[in-house]
Amino acid sequence: MVVLSINDLCFKYNERIIFNNLSFKIYQGEKVGLLGANGSGKTTLFSAICGLLPLGGGDIFLFNKKIEKGKFYPEIGFIFQNPDDQLFCLQVRDDIIFGAENLGLSPQEIEKRLQDVLSVTGVENLLNRFSYELSGGEKCMVAIASVLIMQPKVILYDEPSANLDLKARRRLINFLQSSEQTMIISSHDLELIKEVCDRTLVLNQGKIVADGNPTTIMGDRPLMEENNLEVPPSCIN
Repeated sequence: MVVLSINDLCFKYNERIIFNNLSFKIYQGEKVGLLGANGSGKTTLFSAICGLLPLGGGDIFLFNKKIEKGKFYPEIGFIFQNPDDQLFCLQVRDDIIFGAENLGLSPQEIEKRLQDVLSVTGVENLLNRFSYELSGGEKCMVAIASVLIMQPKVILYDEPSANLDLKARRRLINFLQSSEQTMIISSHDLELIKEVCDRTLVLNQGKIVADGNPTTIMGDRPLMEENNLEVPPSCIN
């Protein structure tokens, strides 16, 4: 089943072409790694999928429903690169339940969902902590919990392992591997993409220039170098 369909997407920023008839589809249950050099438009693409940008052309469909600028789509979860941009309440509990409260859910349903996401993300011991006291890895998992509680159908992860130490990064990878949700992960952490994703897209000059198996794509040195990317160590023969 097609979850997300990007059709001939066009977008300019200060006359610079970011997307030039960009098209691809994401299918239910896929874990897709989005690769591209700095400035290739990965974060911009995520913003467009969430309906935050006025498109210059093309359409985005979520389950055959057209995404329109300025509308809120709880079916789409967006994990920011910097958790501090996502966590703004005093306590962890308030940060996690904020989105669910704004969906108009009953207190009973919110509490049920809270317990579910605490179990999945393993942040039960952080519930009564102040958000600003948390480590980078703890903030990352709390930000994920704050999105999961809204039960999105597809989650966009923007550089989720940025600034994490090795232990927190490994915990994140284990979580992403075990997750059953459809996801797109934009990351320069190519080893994370290789471990987690079953499909990889390479974005360059406004188009998808490669689409396929992560190991095959990232092991293709000419392709990677042509798109200003490095072959990860585990793919070097």
